[in-house]
Amino acid sequence: MSRGATGRLPVIMTIIVSIMLMVVPLPGWAEPFRPDWVALTLIYWAMMMPRTWSVGSAWIVGIIVDVAQGTILGQHALALCFIVFVTVRFHLLMRVFPMQQLTATVFALLALYQFLLFWINGVAGIEVALTNYWGPVITGTVLWPVVMAFLSGIRMRVQHGR
Repeated sequence: MSRGATGRLPVIMTIIVSIMLMVVPLPGWAEPFRPDWVALTLIYWAMMMPRTWSVGSAWIVGIIVDVAQGTILGQHALALCFIVFVTVRFHLLMRVFPMQQLTATVFALLALYQFLLFWINGVAGIEVALTNYWGPVITGTVLWPVVMAFLSGIRMRVQHGR
């Protein structure tokens, strides 16, 4: 394998795992608080590797999430493209933010992601409880430092060839 293909495989695997975490069944009380694993993963990779993982990959992953969750086709794809575009646009700033400021930025990106899903559902006439929108934002924000540390460890191992 070439160096480029070797570097992409761990990223693809983390995206596949995040999609699997989005569809794994949870108890009814925990379902509204499921973190947006795919959004968190794409934000991280778009911030760290913006030339490789950008809006096009977010579109493909979003379509896969739409099919896996049985939602309106293109709903997650549009929302993921938007937050990945913002992440790529400001990736140099975000990379130097202290953890608290980066976590606040991720909170804003997740809130924007959920707002876009809320807006698309509203246009389509689909009613969803507000906890289904705010729960993932709160849990995703709380888990962001852990997700970032985990994905940074994977990125460092790939870069150093371990």
